[in-house]
This record gives sequence, C-alpha cells and structure tokens, in this order.
Amino acid sequence: MNTLKCLAAGTALLCVSSGAFAAHHEGPGNKAVAEAWFEASCGDLAGFTAYVDAHMADDGVFMPARYVGLGFTVENDEGDGFGTIMAVTAGTPAASVLKAGDQFVSVNGMPSTYQNRDKTTFRGQPGESVNAVVMRDGKEMSVDVNRGIIASKNVKSTVLKNLGIANADDWGTAECSVVEVVAEGDVVYLTTDYSDTETETGYPFTQRQVTRMKFNDHGKVTEATILGEDRFVLEQLGYSISR
Repeated sequence: MNTLKCLAAGTALLCVSSGAFAAHHEGPGNKAVAEAWFEASCGDLAGFTAYVDAHMADDGVFMPARYVGLGFTVENDEGDGFGTIMAVTAGTPAASVLKAGDQFVSVNGMPSTYQNRDKTTFRGQPGESVNAVVMRDGKEMSVDVNRGIIASKNVKSTVLKNLGIANADDWGTAECSVVEVVAEGDVVYLTTDYSDTETETGYPFTQRQVTRMKFNDHGKVTEATILGEDRFVLEQLGYSISR
C-alpha cells in the first residue's frame, strides 16, 4: 500500500568501558540524531534521503519488520504500471525467480489488475506455493514461488536505492509524533506514532512503531531495526486474516 511509505521510510539504520567515553557516547547527540531521523522521514523524500546518507554508517544495516511473503516491492498505482516489480530483495524466495521490471499478469489464477489488488495472494502461510504469470521482455512466463519468512537486512546502498525509486509525490503525508526517546549506551530506542489515510479508500489509520538504533563511536547509525503494528493497520483498513 502506498499509504505506508512513511513506515517504509524507517527504511532506510561497541560497547565501551571508559566512563568518560560512555558519557559522551550516550549523550544528547545520538538521541538528537534518532529523533531527527524520524522527523526527516516524515518530511520530503529528498530531505530524508540526504539525512540517511549523512547519518547512516557506510557499513550500517537497516532491518524492517519481518513478514511472510516472497520478497519484492511492487508498483501499485492505478494504470498500466500496476503489478510491476520495482525491486527484489536478495536472499528471499523471489530472488531466484523474479526480477525488477517483471509485470504480473495473474497470481494464483486471479488477473493482476488494479481492481483486484486486494485479492492477490502474495501473503499467506510459509512454504505454500504461489503460482503466477509474469510478463518479461514482452513474453509471458509462468513462475512458481514458495512463500517464506522475509527478514530483510539492507545495507546502506540498498536503503538509498530503495529511497531512490520511491514516489516523492506520495511522501510525507502522515502526521507523525515522537512518544519517547530512550538511550542506553550506544543504543537509542525511539517510540513514535503515525496517522495517515489510505489513498484509494479514504480510510484513516494509526500505528505505533518502535525503532532501535545503534550508533558507532562517530555518532553514525550502524543498525536500525523496526517493530510496528502492520496487522493493526490492515484491520483499520478493513482487511481480515483467514485460513
């Protein structure tokens, strides 16, 4: 859903024994960077991209919330572009079968149209097979992929690449607020709230999210891990989970 871009934005993030250094390391700098990271994610796309580039360590990693699926990002705007794969996550079930640019023709027999976007079955139980037909280089081909548990671990270059293909026009529409910022050594825990509206239906939704950010001794983000309320969001938008 393109309404979750700000949540996806969190896309993007050595213990010490010296008392003096530890005091410097867990001082206001890291907390300020973490809070500003969040605020930038709720602003314009270019500003957030620049902030991530400046404050994420070159060897830093971002770990979004886990989910069951195939492991790709798909364009879901109305029109001919619906169902086109924008990016495939390395090391996921989709990585060995699908590629960026593939366009879904059908998924488990359901035509892949904008009107059917809520009926496709990419999500489901791990290990279950998803049968699809995709268009690649002007030719239709059948693919069969088993769902898996997707636990992405994106390096900085991947985070910046993903931000580079995001839609700037759909960015920064959420109302965002910081609930709490807590620092423990080189780790900062950031609790935040989001409120937004699903573009297609006009349904409002809210979500609370916890981001754990770890910093190196230069004040750069080396790890960022997100825990959110994806199921709660889907329920607010009228979706249900069934077997």
